[in-house]
Amino acid sequence: MQNVNYQRELDALISSFKDAPKLLLHACCAPCSSYCLEYLSQYFEITVLYYNPNISPTEEFAKRAEELRRLVSELPVKNPVTLVVDDYEPSEFFNAVKGLENEPEGGERCFVCYRLRLERAAKYAAEHDFDYFCSTLSISPLKNAQKLNEIGEELSEIYNVKNLPNDFKKKGGYLRSIELSREYGLYRQNYCGCVFSKRNTSDV
Repeated sequence: MQNVNYQRELDALISSFKDAPKLLLHACCAPCSSYCLEYLSQYFEITVLYYNPNISPTEEFAKRAEELRRLVSELPVKNPVTLVVDDYEPSEFFNAVKGLENEPEGGERCFVCYRLRLERAAKYAAEHDFDYFCSTLSISPLKNAQKLNEIGEELSEIYNVKNLPNDFKKKGGYLRSIELSREYGLYRQNYCGCVFSKRNTSDV
C-alpha cells in the first residue's frame, strides 16, 4: 500500500463537520494524549479509553492511568472529554504475542499489539454508538502510522464504526506533546510499555 498523508485526510474530514462527532480515542499515556486532546477536542466530543494490557508492571499501568486522569481533569478543552480506564489483563497481551517474543521493536509483535488495542477501541466504539475511533499511538515517531491506519480501516469494516485517519506527529504534534508534558509536569516514561520494549529502552 502506498504512503498516505493521513493528516491531510483528517483536515479534509474535519472541515466537513457541522457538529462535534463522538470520538472514542484509545490512549497509551498522558504525554501522548496531551496534544491529541488539545487538538481533537476542538472538533469532537471525546471519550478516552485507557486499554493497555501490554504495559508492565502493574505499578506502571496504574501510574500512567493516574497521570491520564489528571491530564483530562486539568487540560482546557472546547468539547467534553471523559476517561474510561479499562480492566488490566496482561494475559491478553502475552497470549496475543506468543511466539513473537524475540521480534525486534517496531516489527510484527508491535503490529499485533496495535491490533489488540485498536480492536478493543473499535468494539467499544461500536457498542456505545461512537461516530469514530482511533488511537494516540501515531503521535510517536517510533510508531508506524500507516500500519495503525491500515489496521483501523480493517477493524472499521468488521465493527461498522469509522476509523479516524490520523498521524498525530504531523503539524508539530509530537513536539507539542513534549511542551505540554513539561507544562503539566506529566510523568514521561522512557519505554513504550511492555517488557520487550523495556529491554531496549528509548523515548516514546
